[in-house]
Amino acid sequence: MGDGRSKAAEYRKFWDDEMEAAFRYRALAAVATEEQRPIFVALADVEERHAHHWAKKLAEIGEHAPSAYAPGIGVQLDLFLAKHLGIRSAVAAMERKERESSSMYDGMSDAAEGMAAEERGHGAALARILAPKRSDPRVDIQRYERWHRADASGAVRAAVFGINDGLVANASLVMGVAGGTPDRHIILLAGISGLLAGAFSMGAGEYISVTSQRELFEHEIEVEAREIDEQPEEETEELALIYQAKGVPKSEAEAMSKRIMADRAQAIDTLSREELGLNPDELGSPWRVAISSFVAFIIGAAVPVLPFLFMSGSSAVIAAFACFGAALIAVGSAIGIFAGRSPVVPALRQLLVGAAASLATFMIGRLIGGSLHG
Repeated sequence: MGDGRSKAAEYRKFWDDEMEAAFRYRALAAVATEEQRPIFVALADVEERHAHHWAKKLAEIGEHAPSAYAPGIGVQLDLFLAKHLGIRSAVAAMERKERESSSMYDGMSDAAEGMAAEERGHGAALARILAPKRSDPRVDIQRYERWHRADASGAVRAAVFGINDGLVANASLVMGVAGGTPDRHIILLAGISGLLAGAFSMGAGEYISVTSQRELFEHEIEVEAREIDEQPEEETEELALIYQAKGVPKSEAEAMSKRIMADRAQAIDTLSREELGLNPDELGSPWRVAISSFVAFIIGAAVPVLPFLFMSGSSAVIAAFACFGAALIAVGSAIGIFAGRSPVVPALRQLLVGAAASLATFMIGRLIGGSLHG
């Protein structure tokens, strides 16, 4: 009995969520541009179909769905603001809700086949509405940012941040030990130990991270492929909606979608990119990223250690600070360039933060070393 009541409450909540989404879409359609209006109407139709599914589930357990949906004050206020201040904030909120709904329906036995995929498609369509419009959106359907094209496996990113981590972490360690003892051999031992421990940790961590991420992406693509096989009409409709949201005229969007869906391999590739935001050819190489991180950390971590191979005392400390500072500026500049911004601000930020961290550990090491020797 208790299980039946909990099921009824769950189904009613899903019904209410879907009806709320449909209500919001129809309200947005009323204030949207002519280009956007059919997209919102189509999304509302799908949400009402989802709500009908939950009404049927309620009927199966002897319960009844509410006779009509009554929007709450919060919903009405959101739509009032959208009407008078613009729809972007309302669309952004719906895009977040659609993403959450898709993950909620994944693997749910009571959900209808394809509901999760449709919610994902809605999120992708809304994201396209929010994206800046281009003169010819069709040209940009499969275009990716320069950073992603240049770093398909994530190895360049791992190298840049691996060097940065090695620099800051090992410089802080070396300076802390150098502040506590003038013994060059102890400083070298600490620095080399930190270098090796950090490099192995970084390499192993990146391998596990990228492997897990790749497996997750592959699973999402497999689910998408299964949905293409089982529900080709719904997937065709979702793809057409995404293209319409990009600014492609409805008739042309539908024709493009049908052409793509006629070829299974192309359909999987396109929907993975457009609906999931994934490039099947660029899911990341765990070994490449792990090796890149390992080597990069060693390079970065070696910088503050090298002066102590040839010098000792305060001269070695000053040289280590100088080498560390120059390397921080270089890495910060590289990060700025990869991010498509001026390298000056990231370089200065890297220098200030890294220098502050190493100086702090040097002073702490001096205080601890002084108390131990005293």
